[in-house]
Amino acid sequence: MITEDPEPLPFFVYGTLRPGEANHDLFLRGRTSAEEPGRLPGAVLYDGPGYPYAVERPGDEVRGELVTARPEAYADLLAALDRLEEYVPGDPHNLYLRVARDVVRADGGTVRAWVYLAAPRVAARLRARGTRIEGGDWLSRR
Repeated sequence: MITEDPEPLPFFVYGTLRPGEANHDLFLRGRTSAEEPGRLPGAVLYDGPGYPYAVERPGDEVRGELVTARPEAYADLLAALDRLEEYVPGDPHNLYLRVARDVVRADGGTVRAWVYLAAPRVAARLRARGTRIEGGDWLSRR
């Protein structure tokens, strides 16, 4: 189902890892070579307990940042973000799944990136009774 890409991918972040948010400096400072605005088409954003969840849904989009890790920091950053998101490949108790998706850059081009999406059981619960973040932008909730 989920396979590792042969090349390191950038990360699309949409919540607490965005600039100015609680986890940005803790996890990304000094580990990135580029950070730029991006949009994840085909997804909607839901409010969580202090952090958001992106759930796949055609016709919507989530706003965030496309983060490129410095090559020498990639493996450590990937492991750190998996720990932060409590993602373990194949674990049925995951809250998130790390998946490769196409993200739209500010210039309209697309790039394949890792995205942490709500795991199926979490996504089902959110679709049924979650609170959507209108406009798909975590920063707009303030």
